[in-house]
Amino acid sequence: MSWSKKKGGKERRGYHHGNLREALVKAALDLIADKGPAGFTFAEAARAAGVSAAAPYRHYRDRDALMADIASRGFERFEAELLAAWNDGLPDPISAYQAVGRAYLNFARTQPAYYTAMFEAGLPPDIDPEMAKASDRAFTVLRRASEAVCGKLPEARRPPAFMMALHVWSLSHGIASLFSRGDAARRKLPMAPEDLLEAAVLIYLEGLGYSGGPGSN
Repeated sequence: MSWSKKKGGKERRGYHHGNLREALVKAALDLIADKGPAGFTFAEAARAAGVSAAAPYRHYRDRDALMADIASRGFERFEAELLAAWNDGLPDPISAYQAVGRAYLNFARTQPAYYTAMFEAGLPPDIDPEMAKASDRAFTVLRRASEAVCGKLPEARRPPAFMMALHVWSLSHGIASLFSRGDAARRKLPMAPEDLLEAAVLIYLEGLGYSGGPGSN
């Protein structure tokens, strides 16, 4: 950020052009955390970034485009955290699968503004090609993990890995949205959200014939 003076000694805030996009993203993240994804306008985001209402149009066609950029960045972070948790299926696919679930909940808790932009901003999944690609890459981590876990199930009872990924995604997302949020909407739970998710996944796998537990080969 740079500061310059108007005539008469009054200060005004001006951003170097290379910082404008980052300033808008930071301002929008703060507004999401404070007001929710629908609680502010494009002009308010510009004002929070300290720029004119017209300045954001240098980078974004409208508010949805700004939100899509934030969601895309969120999905990139999300993918990295899921990949680290999966750790190539080590020490074994079931334990690593549970670690992916814990990473999902942790992201919702520690990155609530990104999580909200990704899943609660009402953006069509295909509104932005980069956002769609980033979202698909994050889901691919869960799908590949599901493929590895399917290999631990009795062959006659294995569901399609894509279906399993959707089921476990739904479980993880529901628990994250209700009990593992990083904002005031978090519901109380008489146990850790991670414990609830781990139990739900094990019950799901046992229903498909898996007879081991975390750490089983």
